[in-house]
Amino acid sequence: MDPQRIPWMYWRDRLKKARAMGLNTIFSYVFWNLLEPTEGMWLNEGDNDIASFFRIAQEEGLNIVLRPGPYICGERDWGGFPTWLSTVPGMVVRSYNEPFLKAVDSYIRRLANDVRALRASRGGPILMIQVENEYGSFGSDHNYTSAIRDVLRRNFDLALYTNDGGEEWTLKGGSVPGVLAEIDGDPWSGFKALRQFITDPAQQGPLMNGEYYTYAPDRWGSTNQHYTSNGRSDVVKSFVKALDYILGTESASISLYMVHGATNFGFSNGALWLDKTVAFTSSYDYGSPMDESGRTTDLYYTFRETIQKYVPKGSIPEAPLDVPRSAIPAFNLAPTKLLFDILGHKTTNKSPWTMEELGQSYGFILYEYTAKTFVEGIVKPGDRARDRVLVYVDGVRKGVIDSQYQRSPEVNVQLKFGNKLQLLVENLGRVAYYSRGTPHRNYLQDPYKGILGNVTLGTLVLDGWDMYPLQLDDISAATKPPFLPSDSFNLSTPAFYRGVFSVNKTARTDPAEMDTFLAVPAGIKGNVWVNGFHLGRYWRVGPQQSLYLPGTVI
Repeated sequence: MDPQRIPWMYWRDRLKKARAMGLNTIFSYVFWNLLEPTEGMWLNEGDNDIASFFRIAQEEGLNIVLRPGPYICGERDWGGFPTWLSTVPGMVVRSYNEPFLKAVDSYIRRLANDVRALRASRGGPILMIQVENEYGSFGSDHNYTSAIRDVLRRNFDLALYTNDGGEEWTLKGGSVPGVLAEIDGDPWSGFKALRQFITDPAQQGPLMNGEYYTYAPDRWGSTNQHYTSNGRSDVVKSFVKALDYILGTESASISLYMVHGATNFGFSNGALWLDKTVAFTSSYDYGSPMDESGRTTDLYYTFRETIQKYVPKGSIPEAPLDVPRSAIPAFNLAPTKLLFDILGHKTTNKSPWTMEELGQSYGFILYEYTAKTFVEGIVKPGDRARDRVLVYVDGVRKGVIDSQYQRSPEVNVQLKFGNKLQLLVENLGRVAYYSRGTPHRNYLQDPYKGILGNVTLGTLVLDGWDMYPLQLDDISAATKPPFLPSDSFNLSTPAFYRGVFSVNKTARTDPAEMDTFLAVPAGIKGNVWVNGFHLGRYWRVGPQQSLYLPGTVI
């Protein structure tokens, strides 16, 4: 359970339910990019107050295993790395690289300052710390992983462990001298591999499955499904069988990934590169025992019943009752502003700059070129689409160049003198995971978004670009009059739409009573903000068709 995916006001509820399911320990990733979004800036309040989450866990009778990365995957943008790393000269992430290790040392020191008093050696709940994350799938540079081990040892006097896939090449690549080695995934083959290939006594110890998957994260795409065990007795039986094997036959430990997946709010989702971009949804429900909104599922009670067989009778608290979600009547949306009318700050350069070079991390970026002569041909936006390039001429849409296709459709345009070519590039999420065991390119080392390289039209390189970063952290300009006419639908360029709904807040004391899911059934593709808070993306292709709206936002 990752605190930074959950509104902080709900932490105690989720932790209380985890304890009542029979768990005694919470494994938590820490997202570096949220704690330090800009180099040197440290944001450790609200949903980033990791220390408070750990204190509440201890109050609820739970221990903590800290998973600080620095790389965490977690289906998050760039595996949790802050984007400013990509602008540091000579930077190579996940490697024995001086700029990277210097940045990691600073990050771990600041995190340790926040949570050091909560170590088990000081009476706190933190028992262990994970070194990196499934590094054996990525590489085998033990100089690098030993350096991460040493950074953690300097800042924490706690047991360290590694977590890797249960195969020879992943275990040998990811294990670290002097650090307990553990596995994730299939427990039968994993524990067998652990016994067979980890022969150093300093790496041996109690068995643990560090990530036993309660299902999987959803990915955008018309052929993709929502992962859930609801109505799938075969899947549930396989989960119970694994729990019985791990807790009973092996008397080992298990971490359920996830007990509560929660939400990748805003633009925080990551992606995969599978010879095309495969982006994860805003929902991180994961098919978990607690659903995205924190309500318990049938799987929760199945796990609870299974775990009860292996713990002292009466040691598991009663499961708290779920607060019913609210139902808000349908309401209408009306157009307010065209995106191209509220562009904000402009940067001009001969050739395009990437999103990162412009100091931007997420969202969209608009590139504009004014034709100096007649030119016609196929638009090539740099080395490749990064990720979804909407092509306009004078505000009229001409097509989309989309990295979600292995062979993206080509867009041919004709420009006359004075015509404006507009390329609106959407960052769908940076690659969160790469495995050297696949034939795919390692785009974890290529996180750049926007346009990288020259834009060509036919054979002509287009020089002279105006660039508008559209991170959309603040959308207040879209809510200020004058507004578009109310009948301004079927617009050629992206637009903001606004609606108002009411809730009877005075009759409710718990914000969870106002939890709901918001859907835009007539929407094709877009993003939703409520009271200025960015819920995430909606997209008709699915599988996600509604967005979790926490009562804390209302």
